[in-house]
Amino acid sequence: MTATPADFIDAMRLLPAGVTIVTAGVKGRRCGFTATAVCSVAAEPPHLLVCANRAMQTHEIIRETGHFAVNLLHADDAGLADRFGGRTGIEGEERFFGRRWTTLVTGSPVLADACAVFDCALTDQLGVATHDVLVGRVLEVRRFGDETALAYVDRDYGRVTPSAER
Repeated sequence: MTATPADFIDAMRLLPAGVTIVTAGVKGRRCGFTATAVCSVAAEPPHLLVCANRAMQTHEIIRETGHFAVNLLHADDAGLADRFGGRTGIEGEERFFGRRWTTLVTGSPVLADACAVFDCALTDQLGVATHDVLVGRVLEVRRFGDETALAYVDRDYGRVTPSAER
């Protein structure tokens, strides 16, 4: 028996994931997309991976510039996730309006009030079906307090609150 795409999607939606916005920029042009397919690869030296559809403009700019940033969203940023995920009809530079963005070492756009940001240089990529697995060496990381991050599971947003018993 072979898994169908519908069965795969239906089962994968039960896997909770952190919600990020992956950004890139070149010559004053910024772009980004909402991603839940982000994870650490190694800590020494720090690397992470992002899965990106090759048809997206952000993918093209990441390949062109060789860098990207991963912005981990706060639990109350579902609207921003929808905007960068294409659910609102807002596209391009307009996705960045209404929030404060800055840059770190690579020049990729960084959300000034994200839970955490990872500024990365592209080191490797692997093509799989319609997507590329993009591996980035983390050049700079910033964490802003002990905020609760936005999570996505079963086609909805939520928050994961750590247990008080540690």
